[in-house]
Amino acid sequence: QVQVVESGGGLVQPGGSLRLSCVVSGFSFRSYDMSWVREAPGKGIEWVSSIHSPTGHTTYANFVKGRFTISRDNAKNTLYLQMNSLEPGDTAVYYCGRGMGAVPPEGQGTQVTVSS
Repeated sequence: QVQVVESGGGLVQPGGSLRLSCVVSGFSFRSYDMSWVREAPGKGIEWVSSIHSPTGHTTYANFVKGRFTISRDNAKNTLYLQMNSLEPGDTAVYYCGRGMGAVPPEGQGTQVTVSS
């Protein structure tokens, strides 16, 4: 069955960095476009970034403003999100999922809290 496990979240001060990972199994990871989405308290799912499968082309939400980098390692069935210059507004549970755009979360998510 499909399994998606996000990790790498935590508490970080404004301006800090985190690297999120999403390890998947149960489907052919290399065949799928993948995305990161997030959900902040009291808000709905918000798209963060996507990576196209065949080309590796990446897209980002406007609020990322060059701070985040999405990448993938098909040999390890793993999706990454490197987050730099974190802001309090980035506080949310981060999820990964198959597809492009605001995809449905498929794992339990990883909490990112940006606070001084």
